[in-house]
Amino acid sequence: MGRYMEFRVLGPVEVRRDGHRVAFSGAKLHTVLAALLLAREEVVSDERLCRLLWGWAPPATVSAQLYTYISRLRKILGAEVMIDRRPPGYAMSIGNATVDLNEFEKLALGGREALIKEDFERAGELLRDALARWNGQPFANATEYLADAEAPRLTEARAVTLEHRIAADLALGRHEQITGELTGLVAEFPLRERIRCQLMTALCRSGRQADAIHLYHHGRAVLADELGVNPGEELQATYRALLDGTLDRWPGSAPAARAGARPRAAGPSAGTPAMLPPDTVDFTGRGPELELVCRALTPDGQGAGRPRRVLVTGMAGLGKTALAVHAAHRCQRHFPDGQLYADLRAADGTPRHPARVLRRLLRALGPMDDVPVTDDQDQLVRLYRERTRGRQLLIVLDNASGAAQLGPLLPNTPEPAVLVTGRTALPTVAGAHTVALAPLEPRDSLELLAAAAGPARVAGAPRAASAIVEHCAGLPLALRIVGTRIAARPHCTPDRLARRLADPVTRLRELHSGDMDVHTSLLPSWRALEPGVRAVFPALAALGPEPFPAAEAATALDLPEAEAERLLEALADAALLEVSGADEWGQPCYLFHPLVRLFALSLEEARAPRSGDLAGRTEHNRRLTHRP
Repeated sequence: MGRYMEFRVLGPVEVRRDGHRVAFSGAKLHTVLAALLLAREEVVSDERLCRLLWGWAPPATVSAQLYTYISRLRKILGAEVMIDRRPPGYAMSIGNATVDLNEFEKLALGGREALIKEDFERAGELLRDALARWNGQPFANATEYLADAEAPRLTEARAVTLEHRIAADLALGRHEQITGELTGLVAEFPLRERIRCQLMTALCRSGRQADAIHLYHHGRAVLADELGVNPGEELQATYRALLDGTLDRWPGSAPAARAGARPRAAGPSAGTPAMLPPDTVDFTGRGPELELVCRALTPDGQGAGRPRRVLVTGMAGLGKTALAVHAAHRCQRHFPDGQLYADLRAADGTPRHPARVLRRLLRALGPMDDVPVTDDQDQLVRLYRERTRGRQLLIVLDNASGAAQLGPLLPNTPEPAVLVTGRTALPTVAGAHTVALAPLEPRDSLELLAAAAGPARVAGAPRAASAIVEHCAGLPLALRIVGTRIAARPHCTPDRLARRLADPVTRLRELHSGDMDVHTSLLPSWRALEPGVRAVFPALAALGPEPFPAAEAATALDLPEAEAERLLEALADAALLEVSGADEWGQPCYLFHPLVRLFALSLEEARAPRSGDLAGRTEHNRRLTHRP
């Protein structure tokens, strides 16, 4: 007798045989299984599996590790399931097994069809059965890369199914029974306007018009704060019907109408997005660079039909974001259709997946009801380009990591202007005006320090201020950190902090305040290096604070000069090394920013033995200030 097998992804990824959970562990193994299930017996390419397992930083042993995971799954699942190698990837056939996602989708579709036919009892029953298939956050025990790529569409499908089930309940006159549930759902999904409309309807039918009015105004404030948009047409229409006393009779609240042809705003500009972060109040310096960016973004009537693209580059901590946001605020009046903003780097420094960014931008550009419930990035790109076409938008894409991430986020028409920040040149931004930031000059550095610390504090300790400026080496992040620390300690003179910064051994540890940290800001650039480049980074820093040619690096690393130059160029591309003039034979020379050099040497120190290695510590200290 065969055994009954079921797969679950609407919560933790699970396999069950005859009702009993099959034990296996590991986020990556659960990820491979989930990816194969989601493909519904189609081929999942090695490239996609790699992206779902390791994001944008796969190991060198990708093929071997994929083979290992597939072999382990075959052993766990047994003969009932077939996993075949079909170049360029793998496909899985589950035979008579069931998948909770497939059952959910089938029941949800049946419930929606019953709702359109106004068979509300049947609709409610099917939709409740569909929602019962959920068991928590989808892919809860898989990698974050899979969750980021796939969970949003499933969460959206669940929320839509909830809306349909509530519509059936409202049609059956159960408004009093579901008011409590709806109140919780509005708290869970504060940006879903349809659920807010449904709670307003339930409150109105329960004689609580004042609460319904308050709920609308609260929703308007949430939409403005979170997305920078006004309420959509459906929420506004619900509010008007509430004020007119016609909410019960308003056609837009009819469940069948909502489940079928959904109301939508007239045209793509249902709301005017205003997503820019707050401007830097004490923005200082960067006058020429600011002028270049603003001039490139401002329409001048010339070059009609040519896209406006601006790229701001530079090492971590140079103030690329501050410059971009300040320029965007200055140019705001030229973009009446709104301003979009997306940070393309996650809190842990890893690049965000383009599909996740696209969904956030699409939510600001129009109704999410029209966004397909799919993991197909191409569909999201098409909709994004439809919604940006012909609109005078300013799109700020901050902390771009590379062409693969940035390409899907660029409009394909000239009307929207795009301002990108990144640590190196990005070939995807074809024809862009590139503004490369350098460290601040001493005068601008002193001005920024005074703006952050308070002019009186800096003016009262001119020698300490000059020393701090020298130790920060023109890095705006470092200057702002020191200024913030001085401002937060009114009874502590700048002299004391200047003395602490004077020691190169502890300087990086001092450049920390709250969530601002020079060491942390440099880590993503270092982690993105290929292993070979990462390995030689500290050794190159040991060459000293002066410029050096590839020949000198080759000698220190015991490598051919061509290979040493390749490694140096990779570091320059990552904005961890600067090209600084040429030697007497015309060969390019390379130079570490002083704080980047201390960062590199700190990585070497972290790997060194710590038990009484006085000689090693002395050598490390010597390297901080001298060349060998």
